[in-house]
Amino acid sequence: MGYAQGVDEHRASDADRDHVAAILGEALATGRLTSTEHADRLESAYSAQTMGELVPLTKDLPEATVRSAPQAKRHEVTAVFSKVVRGGRWVPGRHTELRSVFGALIVDLADAVLPGREVTLELNSLFGKLIVRVPANAVVIDEGSALFSKRHVSGGEHGDGPIIRLTGRATFGKIVVTRTASDWNLRHA
Repeated sequence: MGYAQGVDEHRASDADRDHVAAILGEALATGRLTSTEHADRLESAYSAQTMGELVPLTKDLPEATVRSAPQAKRHEVTAVFSKVVRGGRWVPGRHTELRSVFGALIVDLADAVLPGREVTLELNSLFGKLIVRVPANAVVIDEGSALFSKRHVSGGEHGDGPIIRLTGRATFGKIVVTRTASDWNLRHA
């Protein structure tokens, strides 16, 4: 009995689990996995103790999916003197900046494929309106600020879903973050 371990026996890190989650998210977004397959594999990824438990979760996914996962690290959605609505199935970055300047930006993350267990949303509104809907089971941590603005964040630190950390600043603007029932309608925001 020696101390040498095979790679499959090495302990998995949070970064290893997040990398697998990003690959699985990309596979869901491109239609390679069903929602059920994605949920099952994602649960297995976050409960994995060793690298050997992570390997089978992405083994049947093509190499192209593995290469595209790091691109999901940072993302930006901007509305300048306009109204932009973002919803449906999409893959935000681990750090996503949402910015509204003299405009309205409405973002729905309910069907988004989050690239990891924790996502940071940098919310910046300058003379604009920014409305964000997060998944119903999300843990919302608000670290943002406001100056001559309205900043309303509902949700809180209770939930068993993804951790969504909010940063950024509203200046003479409005930021609303909510996790409401599924009948929330983007057209009436």
